[in-house]
Amino acid sequence: MGEDRAKAGTDHTGGKDAGPRCIGIVGPFGSGKTSLLEAILARTGAVSRQGTVGAGNTVGDGAPEARAHGMSVEVNAASAEFIGDSYTFLDCPGAVDFLAESAGVVPGLDLAIVVAEADEKKVPALQLILKQLEDAGVPRLLFLNKIDRTTLRMRDVLMLLQPASSAPLVLRQIPIWRDGVATGYIDLALERAHVYREHAPSEVIAIPGEDAAREVEARFSMLETLADHDDTLMEALLEDLVLDSDQIFADLAGEMRDGLICPVFFGSAEHGNGIGRLLKALRHEAPGVAETRARLGVEADGEPLVQVLKTIHTTHTGKLSLARILNGRVGDGDTLCRADGSTARVSGFYRLNGQQALKRDTAGPGDTVALGKLEGVVSGETLGGAGGGEVPQLAPLVAPEPVMTLAISPIERRDEVKLTTALSRLGEEDPGLRVEHDEDSGETRLEGQGEMHLRVALERLSGKYGLSVETFDPKVAYRETIRGKASVRARHKKQSGGHGQFGDVALEIRPLERGEGFVFADTITGGVIPKQYIPAVRAGVEEALREGPLGFPLVDVAVTLTDGSFHSVDSSDQAFRMAAIQAMREGLSQCSPVLLEPVHKVTVTCPSEATARINAIVSGRRGQLLGFDARPGWEGWDEVACLLPAGEMEGLIVDLRSATAGVASYTARFDHLSELAGKPAEQALARHGRRAA
Repeated sequence: MGEDRAKAGTDHTGGKDAGPRCIGIVGPFGSGKTSLLEAILARTGAVSRQGTVGAGNTVGDGAPEARAHGMSVEVNAASAEFIGDSYTFLDCPGAVDFLAESAGVVPGLDLAIVVAEADEKKVPALQLILKQLEDAGVPRLLFLNKIDRTTLRMRDVLMLLQPASSAPLVLRQIPIWRDGVATGYIDLALERAHVYREHAPSEVIAIPGEDAAREVEARFSMLETLADHDDTLMEALLEDLVLDSDQIFADLAGEMRDGLICPVFFGSAEHGNGIGRLLKALRHEAPGVAETRARLGVEADGEPLVQVLKTIHTTHTGKLSLARILNGRVGDGDTLCRADGSTARVSGFYRLNGQQALKRDTAGPGDTVALGKLEGVVSGETLGGAGGGEVPQLAPLVAPEPVMTLAISPIERRDEVKLTTALSRLGEEDPGLRVEHDEDSGETRLEGQGEMHLRVALERLSGKYGLSVETFDPKVAYRETIRGKASVRARHKKQSGGHGQFGDVALEIRPLERGEGFVFADTITGGVIPKQYIPAVRAGVEEALREGPLGFPLVDVAVTLTDGSFHSVDSSDQAFRMAAIQAMREGLSQCSPVLLEPVHKVTVTCPSEATARINAIVSGRRGQLLGFDARPGWEGWDEVACLLPAGEMEGLIVDLRSATAGVASYTARFDHLSELAGKPAEQALARHGRRAA
């Protein structure tokens, strides 16, 4: 097995053979992803000077909303070259509100650099990100940032972070500590020591004598983990043989590529420490587009195949589709084919560098580019060459369920069409956003992944599209029903010259069991009401049910037409409809109307240590706990099931995330309607401007 892995590793490493690579930079909020991208760009000469997030002069986080909040709110692309190899880096947001931004990007990555720090509070967020990569089968390495601020031993850091990763975290370096400060590192694969220099390549030194024993122990631990998947290496370790360095590097690259290990490097992005070693690891060990094609099930046949990672609407260039070229060559003006057989023509061809779009003419396998004006094409879509046959959809984007909703309307009525267009574009750009129109309330609703997510969307409406909007808490879809019965008779009679109006109906109204809906029947005999007028009576009844005595639609009501009379000249459909409405309004108020509230089945996902806090939040919102269980496939996480009234879900996600260091989420589905009485009913009626009957 060792020989096979060594051969495979040699074939898939070595810089230029891999072609242009696409590398994701991911990690929890505040871990330093944008700073790492900036350090990489500075070290490779892509920028002349390393910017900082605080100064607002980084290539990443160039959007006004990102600068205003000091955090990544969208994927940013930037390109660099290192020793002749070409890379596109995709800096992804880390806050859970914006994780959907990464969903479309992840499948097209060759490798992800997971930026982390030695902070116990951020371990659950790190697990969220690693799980996304693991589920997609994307190779990953971990860059432990802020080594200059770390006081823990590396062994303790690994113990802290290991629960977040299903694959073993394998140290590739150990720090050289002097007076409690990391002044450099020892590379365990190369057995070389380096001393850091500020924003410059580190300096090679001899391994300090006081660190020699630590290096031997740490290197053996690294090799032991590799040997778990390499019998040849295991035999060499047991027999204390001299190890072949090529085989070690082949194992490191191969086991990372197969997701069997997650190598760990460290440094300080802010000071430019550890950047050179990280870049060399990318050059020699990161997979290329050939491995990514294989992971996605694509054969190298030379025909164009393009995976759309993200959609962007810009002021100057219009719609751009950030895409990875998996196969073939694509150029400006080319026609690409969609899965449904329709085509889209590339009109504009760019390389993105933060907020800049730099023109290109063509791209080949491995390149990550922005294609202009691909009408109808969406994020997550796979495109093929025109006439190339059926286009497989390699990684269709599945939008996450929203966890927070705002009702939204333009302040100026004339902006309604403009708002509809802007919301559509926001939804195209951001898979985590959803725009819905509620038929019952007439509200336009903006749904998203959290408080900050919706805030940023509103800021874009204002800043990017010049729209002033107002927001409201969405109306709860209350209903009402009746507890009692009534028999009523109503006559609609009107005479105003010519034909008059006459309709006379007798109705019996009674409640039904919950969930039975609406039932209409008639027991008319002897033709007291001609059959042609009975549908009009039913129409009037249904119209009256749209708003009951409490002001909400009625459900679970049975109405029977028992008697009535007509006039041979003045009776009409309209007259009987009006008579039925009048009878219903009189009768329903006699039937003890009661308010019903929608109750949702809610499943909360959270770290196990926060389950008790989640239970308390649910109970405090009039919720009914149904139980909890381990979250399948998620070590250290639970799923809490409960029933929660819709009127109690406002701001739920804010409380859940406050209790879980920002990582909890939930799904909700309508379950049933439940009677609401007492003070909660009074409060609900007051919020909707209603009063009790």
